[in-house]
Amino acid sequence: MPQALTLLIEAGYPLVLIETADEAFAVDHVVKSVDLLQRPLYDWSITEGMVSRRPAAGQVVVPPGSAAKALEYVAKSAAGTVFLFRELDSHLKDPVVDRRLCDLNAAPDHRRPAVVILETNEASERLRRLSIAYEIKPPDLDELTQIVKLTFTRIHQQSLREITSKLTGRELEQLVRNLSGLSRSEAARVVASAVLDDHLLDADDLPRVVDAKRAILGRRGVLETIAVDVRPDDVGGLENLKRWLARRRDSSSRAAREFGLESPRGILLLGVQGCGKSLSAKTVAADWRIPLLRFDPGLLYQRFVGESERALREALMQAEAMSPVVLWIDEIEKAFASSHSASADGGLSQRMFGTFLTWLQDHRRPIFTVATANDVSALPPELLRKGRFDEVFFIDLPKPAVREKILAVHLARRRRDPAKFNLANLAAATEGFSGAEIEQLIVSAMFDAFAAKRDIDDAALTAGAAKTRPLSTVMAERVADLRAWAADRCVPADE
Repeated sequence: MPQALTLLIEAGYPLVLIETADEAFAVDHVVKSVDLLQRPLYDWSITEGMVSRRPAAGQVVVPPGSAAKALEYVAKSAAGTVFLFRELDSHLKDPVVDRRLCDLNAAPDHRRPAVVILETNEASERLRRLSIAYEIKPPDLDELTQIVKLTFTRIHQQSLREITSKLTGRELEQLVRNLSGLSRSEAARVVASAVLDDHLLDADDLPRVVDAKRAILGRRGVLETIAVDVRPDDVGGLENLKRWLARRRDSSSRAAREFGLESPRGILLLGVQGCGKSLSAKTVAADWRIPLLRFDPGLLYQRFVGESERALREALMQAEAMSPVVLWIDEIEKAFASSHSASADGGLSQRMFGTFLTWLQDHRRPIFTVATANDVSALPPELLRKGRFDEVFFIDLPKPAVREKILAVHLARRRRDPAKFNLANLAAATEGFSGAEIEQLIVSAMFDAFAAKRDIDDAALTAGAAKTRPLSTVMAERVADLRAWAADRCVPADE
């Protein structure tokens, strides 16, 4: 609301900082705010100089190029005048510019003009200390819906070809949710690209919008955006987990909110290595048609004091900006293993763990967190308390029927007809194998067959299985301990 910015200007704040990627909307917001006050407004950029907007719109009062000269003009201006400076942060290296801003802060209230600083990149700590922050809120779902409709209407009116829309109400709502986190101009461009690609707006554009959003926001933070190329049918077994996720597929919709539901918070997946924990995170994102972000805990710990905490805050802020999203934290025990014991990091792990737990429980954005863990003994007990995650699932070694499905999936993925293999016998031969080990068994057999200029068959796969010592054999004691721990503490992911 423009009124909020007018209050800061009327209250006498000399420096107001706006950080936003949506420059056009922010400029319009500032202009409307100053119009409400009926005050003079000048607009400065390094390329255009200081230009009057009201009164005498278009008059250049300071030539392009010098921020110091522009601030000198500000210092001589009458109280009540408002100045908009674009991208001023990079000029703070000039001591004259820095000093001019300090002088503005120190001037008596009755002599102060107001300076609104617009930064499209992250501002420096120096500029933040000198100014008061003003937030341009991102578009909400209602505004994004209007952006979709207005963009479609504009293209429809301007295009020489027929433009049609086949979106249902539910698909439109999903499209709008996928646009959440983008600026107004970015959302309009993404919608325009989807329409102009085939002169049609339909359900096929939903994954395109997700890909475009991932490409735009993936450049902005410390999280890694992951392309999702799996479907629920690509995951053998885990039927109990799949049903649980299917019941929550539309929980971020408007209908769910009106029903009184909040978005699900997430799940913690414990289990034997290679049994599908990471694949489950990808499956959720694919099935729910929302972006997948991977948060690597190993990248948190930086060399310099304060950098680790900042990296964590940036990761969580980026996840909120991109919501709705699946946030995948792989091997979460690596990030916070020392938080519940004496460690030599000066309490860094404990501070970061506390920050993460607070965010995990208190955030209200549609972020579905999927955390995976292999070493349950290293998990802080606070992480397992109800309220942090909606449920804790245990993914065990696949049973014979599930191994048959896994074999069929990986054979079909490599253009082999599963019906030509004795899947029951192969499932028996792979007793104790994880899903990842079954996949590698097929891959290895195909390399051998290719080198020998023949195709794979039951005999080759059975022989390969006989030569393999799965993790359940090599680390039998640890696997047994993990199963025993999870027996009464976790929900089985499979039936």
